[in-house]
Amino acid sequence: TCTYNHTNKRAMIKNEDERVRIGARIAELRKDVKWDDVVNGITVHRTGMTQVQLAERCGIRQSNLARIECGRYATTVDVLSSIAEVLGVKLDFVELR
Repeated sequence: TCTYNHTNKRAMIKNEDERVRIGARIAELRKDVKWDDVVNGITVHRTGMTQVQLAERCGIRQSNLARIECGRYATTVDVLSSIAEVLGVKLDFVELR
């Protein structure tokens, strides 16, 4: 769950505690995700992705993903949405008043 208005996908995750919590969860999900890879025309079932594999699938740099996972990068909700889609999870947004 993220505390940002879902209508503003360019909103930045600026709160350090949230960034650290979200980054740790991404790292955990990345290591546990199950996915299919095609190697020499053969489908191989895999568990876990490297940062490079996840970053490539999300269209971001591995160095940015590493900073996101460490909570040192104020990323956008758009990027988090891309990561969630690749990992096969849903983002829930809660607007705090």
